Amino acid sequence: MSVHKEVKRITTHILQEMKNKGEKIAMLTAYDFSMARVVDEGGIDIILVGDSASMVMAGHETTLPITLDQMIYHAASVIRGTKRALVVVDLPFGSYQGNSKEALISAIRIMKEAGAHAVKLEGGAEVAESIERIVAAGIPVMGHLGLTPQSIYKFGTYTVRAKEEAEAEKLKSDIQRLQEAGCFSVVLEKIPASLAKEVTASVHIPTIGIGAGPNCDGQVLVVNDMIGLTKGFTPRFLRQYLNMFDQINGAVQSYIKDVKSGDFPNEKEQY
Repeated sequence: MSVHKEVKRITTHILQEMKNKGEKIAMLTAYDFSMARVVDEGGIDIILVGDSASMVMAGHETTLPITLDQMIYHAASVIRGTKRALVVVDLPFGSYQGNSKEALISAIRIMKEAGAHAVKLEGGAEVAESIERIVAAGIPVMGHLGLTPQSIYKFGTYTVRAKEEAEAEKLKSDIQRLQEAGCFSVVLEKIPASLAKEVTASVHIPTIGIGAGPNCDGQVLVVNDMIGLTKGFTPRFLRQYLNMFDQINGAVQSYIKDVKSGDFPNEKEQY
């Protein structure tokens, strides 16, 4: 008789222990049941239900159009596909910027309706009050500094952030403020590697980098980019592990050929 080993869920406490031990944290996005199941069984530590779904799932140009209801739908689908990973869900644009009460209501909806384990929101000192309020309600919060895609129209470009001293200094004080507010972890997106190394050493909570060099406590990529399902997106920070676009494209063409020629279905493939 084979003994079925119970899978232990990753918690914020385990992530903190990983940082303390110097063990790197691996994080990927997922937006649906099927992908979440594959990624979870692969052994990922954190699954981010990112508002990047706005682009990769819905085809928008930015993260801004996706709604809270849509994020909850994606998150609930992901939760049903996971046993091991800690599932973090992005609070979408407009669901927390107004005030801390609105932020709390949005976070509670994600936890209750999707069954998520934590939420993520973008920004520094300006969202600290919202973070404190959400954390006080017992909901873990992941922060996000550097390139914050919900502010893309303010930046006007997706280039590296915090290269200038003033912005770098603000990021250093922001991460301290996020830690004080109770964030269990902070994503650092597209900032100089030297700055990421410095701020990672300055806080006791884990940092997760994307385009922020090797000295963060963990790394995150958008799964669709990592497996080559997105076409033509090749930023410097992206390592592509598969070329799914061409592989699926080839499979589709083979299927069409077999249907047109009458080869599919064959005798074994009928009842």
